[in-house]
Amino acid sequence: MDDDTRAKQDEEMVGAAYQKLIDTYLASPHRKKVELINRAFNFAKQAHKGVRRLSGEPYIMHPLAVAQIACGEIGLGSTSICAALLHDVVEDTDYTVEDLSNVFGPKIAQIVDGLTKISGGIFGEKASAQAESFKKLLLTMSDDIRVILIKISDRLHNMRTLGSQPAHKQYKIAGETLYIYAPLAHRLGLNIIKEELEDLSFKYEHPEQHQQIVDQLKAIEPHLNEVFREFIKPIRTGLDKMGVTYDIKARIKRPYSVWMKMQNKHVAFEEIYDILAVRVVFDPKGPDTEINDCLQIYGICTSFYDQHPNRFRDWLHHPKANGYQALHTTLMSKQGRWIELQIRSRRMDDMAERGFAAHWKYKEGEKDASASETELDKWLATIKEILDDPQPSAMDFLDTIKLNLYASEIFVVTPKGEFRTMPAGCTALDFAFSIHTMLGTHCMGAKVNHQLVPISHKLESGDQVEIITGNDIRVQESWLPFATTGKAKNKIMAILRRQRREKAKKGEEMVTEWLSAHEVPANSVLVDRICNLYRKPTREDLFVAIGDGSIELNDDLLEAVQRKQPKAKKQGNGWKRFVPFLKSKPVETQEEGPGSVVIDKKKPLALTEDNISRFIMCPHCRPIPGDDVLGYLDEQNRLIIHKRQCADANRLKTAHGNQIVAVYWDTHKRITFPATIHIEGIDRVGVLRSLTDVLTQQLNVNVRHITIDTNDGIFQGDIVLEVHDTQDLTTIIKNLKKIEELEDVTRIS
Repeated sequence: MDDDTRAKQDEEMVGAAYQKLIDTYLASPHRKKVELINRAFNFAKQAHKGVRRLSGEPYIMHPLAVAQIACGEIGLGSTSICAALLHDVVEDTDYTVEDLSNVFGPKIAQIVDGLTKISGGIFGEKASAQAESFKKLLLTMSDDIRVILIKISDRLHNMRTLGSQPAHKQYKIAGETLYIYAPLAHRLGLNIIKEELEDLSFKYEHPEQHQQIVDQLKAIEPHLNEVFREFIKPIRTGLDKMGVTYDIKARIKRPYSVWMKMQNKHVAFEEIYDILAVRVVFDPKGPDTEINDCLQIYGICTSFYDQHPNRFRDWLHHPKANGYQALHTTLMSKQGRWIELQIRSRRMDDMAERGFAAHWKYKEGEKDASASETELDKWLATIKEILDDPQPSAMDFLDTIKLNLYASEIFVVTPKGEFRTMPAGCTALDFAFSIHTMLGTHCMGAKVNHQLVPISHKLESGDQVEIITGNDIRVQESWLPFATTGKAKNKIMAILRRQRREKAKKGEEMVTEWLSAHEVPANSVLVDRICNLYRKPTREDLFVAIGDGSIELNDDLLEAVQRKQPKAKKQGNGWKRFVPFLKSKPVETQEEGPGSVVIDKKKPLALTEDNISRFIMCPHCRPIPGDDVLGYLDEQNRLIIHKRQCADANRLKTAHGNQIVAVYWDTHKRITFPATIHIEGIDRVGVLRSLTDVLTQQLNVNVRHITIDTNDGIFQGDIVLEVHDTQDLTTIIKNLKKIEELEDVTRIS
């Protein structure tokens, strides 16, 4: 294809995409500022002229796609569309934020600035640029929620086009998306986008499992459609008699949701029974009948089917923190299948699918003061508190933010009868900090439903809680396990850091005075000797220990630090360093220190029987051949192998994505790896013998270790085995499940 033909095709592609954006905007209820959008489009088009994405299409197609998502899928207006079109101009071209402010005004420039990545920052030389960029995004978001909405649009388009990226970039971007952006979308009520982000992340991190579940869902779709048609027949009859306008939709679980349930419940696809849900969306009969109509529809549905006693959820009277309102119940169909029923008004459905943006207005700088926006303001206030006291570590910062993106919520009642939204699993200590920092720092316990409980007590929905304080109570490190919310954990850690700084300052002054009193000149070498003597990794650790009295400054210490230390031996390569013509090791495994390697991060690395011993297996997830894996190059340049769904790996992909390496297994059953399975069952005579017979005689498996505990006729235990790969493990689990007494057999690492 010649250049002229390609240029013509590019122009037609860009023109069609822009026209689609304008048509979508004109069909929206926003002000018709087409001329402003047109200026932003032409500006961005000129700025990105001649640049192409990895997919080969003109770069301007990306800002156009982001603007299309922001407008068409989230419902934002002209200011957001312009910011979306311009969001990469400052980062990728010579234009500055000031240039955009002069041409398009300060508001659009401010949003673009919040969307622009930065380098360096508060975490020092070894900073996580990802964490820094996210911090800046949150800072700007606190002033204008449109920043995060456009960023989510940007991330969604990047995920839709992730196939053009190399594997290590796919893992980084997919992991970051699943760890931060999908929970953010959920917290803002963008349910459709959240589910797509999760599914796309799943697709790139675990392609085989994703495709397998997609195929399995497709195979049972005709059966589910038949179940749906039979289930809704009587409901339609009842709603028609009621005279309400409604739609009934079938909702089939998304692949990622199915996979997570399989992982969490340790069940096969065939054992998941809530794949189908039914949603009733109705138009209220009048302006004030929305909740009553919802309850009436609920009454009609439950008159035909029995409902599950423990699966009724009322989010009508107390919406979720992201604005979600609905009535959920689970009914038993005539075919003997539990089916979840969701009942929503048209407005509630709009909020559930598009979130806060569905009711977000920007007229002369004012926004609607709806209940959902009030909840959003509360959440933004919490984020601001975290940002005001940043964590010293990128990982701590991201984890603290992550704690605020909770999915499940409960309602806790104050002594005055006020309802407060809290994350499920929160404690009395969390509740104290949610009311006021001073209440949390002096919390000594609580009265829950008029019963005295400790600060570690976990709260349940509907609990009435009164916090009990004491003036002499101070924050302690032992409180950290009882803090589950980002706010509580952040405040406790901030206070502990302040206390640590005070102890360190006191300890440093004590050392200086002590050395001066003994006429010993204070210097860093001497302090380092004391560190080594007490095996303290840093001087601050030493000063803290001295400040709190853990280490005493006495004559024995003085004598020890004044002794001459033996000189450290110089590191060298022996006689080889005098022979310059001897070549070094190949680049792939060239050593730079204990366990260190040099890796080309742009190329996928094969894990073979020959090189696997040079790398470190994550001790938490313990990957084996057959697991989807990735590598992480740590600060010592050691390559650590993780399962892609490992909790540690998820955090690393988010905070240190540039250190991620694409790796794959190329082993051939010549070496074995340790794997642990968990068993549960009925404690009968001979069960242990049956277990060992299957493992050692039938399967010829080497058993490293067995731990069994019994209680009231039930036993559970862990078995550490030597296996070649996941295929071996699947065969072992399948055969063990044939033992009559075994109720459950699952891999735990």
